Amino acid sequence: MKILSVSDVELGIIYSSQIAERFYDVDLVVSCGDLPYYYLEYIISTLNVPLYHVRGNHANVVEMTSMGERTEPWGAVNLHRKVIQDDTGLILAGIEGSIQYNFGPHQYSQAEMWMMVFMMTPALFLNKLRYGRYLDVFVTHAPPWKIHDMTDLPHQGVKAFRWFDHVFQPQVQLHGHIHIYRQDAVTQTQFEKTLVMNTYGYREFYINVPRSRLHR
Repeated sequence: MKILSVSDVELGIIYSSQIAERFYDVDLVVSCGDLPYYYLEYIISTLNVPLYHVRGNHANVVEMTSMGERTEPWGAVNLHRKVIQDDTGLILAGIEGSIQYNFGPHQYSQAEMWMMVFMMTPALFLNKLRYGRYLDVFVTHAPPWKIHDMTDLPHQGVKAFRWFDHVFQPQVQLHGHIHIYRQDAVTQTQFEKTLVMNTYGYREFYINVPRSRLHR
């Protein structure tokens, strides 16, 4: 399966007629936050594939459009605090936002992040029993603690996410939030069994969808 992940910044190669030609073979799209609804809706309508998303710390609670107020991009699935199996069999989970630094929307303390992670654990353990694995893709806006993060409070990593990757071992954790300005910046790190990727701008990658126990 080929996945396109986007985050944080709008790009002409995506928000233009080039997208259909450039990304024609993408099976699924993931947004790691801080992108406007019209941008995500353009991706959905042009590529005609499922799009899963979480909100970033700069996301508006409500966006004004020509059709009025909206709290979600049309056609997208919000992963925040959810564990979802896609029609392809891929299992995704997600948590929005960043560490709290000015009491804005979609900001949480480390303790609140821990609580949200723990609230997803029953569904993850059920997946392990049913499908032989907890999940495949963990989608967040902020990075895990000490992986791709920074020392200033707004860009600190989330301790609960590092624990999550250690315990539940997703194939991939996708995040945004950390803007990339240098070509030598580290954007991909293997942490135990999980490949952690910063998808600032966009990133394409392939993932294997394991055959579930129920289908063997």
